[in-house]
Amino acid sequence: MLYLLDANVLIDANRDYYPIERIPEFWEWLINVGNNENVKIPIEILEELKEGNDNLAKWAKQKEVSSALLLNEEAKVSVVSSIINEAYAPDLTDDEVVKIGRDPFLVSYAIKDKSNRSIVTTESSKPRRKRANRHVPDVCDSLGVMWCNSFDLLKDLDFRTNWKAKI
Repeated sequence: MLYLLDANVLIDANRDYYPIERIPEFWEWLINVGNNENVKIPIEILEELKEGNDNLAKWAKQKEVSSALLLNEEAKVSVVSSIINEAYAPDLTDDEVVKIGRDPFLVSYAIKDKSNRSIVTTESSKPRRKRANRHVPDVCDSLGVMWCNSFDLLKDLDFRTNWKAKI
């Protein structure tokens, strides 16, 4: 399984659970699982992370991070457009397109191989939301794309702070 990370996974991890300066083992582990082709970050998401001025942005800008975690693929505009039309709405306003951000790109990478790719997000399902207010889990469900939360990823890939001892 290839896990594709939403930006919120890393933002929330750094802010709430595994601050880069306090739990570097988590961030080293991410690089390791990226090098092992288990976790990747699409370019659109990685660029979003690099836009900040905090420790997460500094981490994302490191060559080692890009080398390990960057998904080496390009999004197909036709697939992204199809996702927007089918999962959000065919008549989104410019403001709504801005609001959905890069989520359709993330979904487009997972839709390429639905049985072997899963999106990881910290968003929760809110099935009543419509148009640009839809959350990634509901978009994935409507398109038959697998998704999980951060804790499922950690369990599936067996994260532990002493992960290096297992190598």
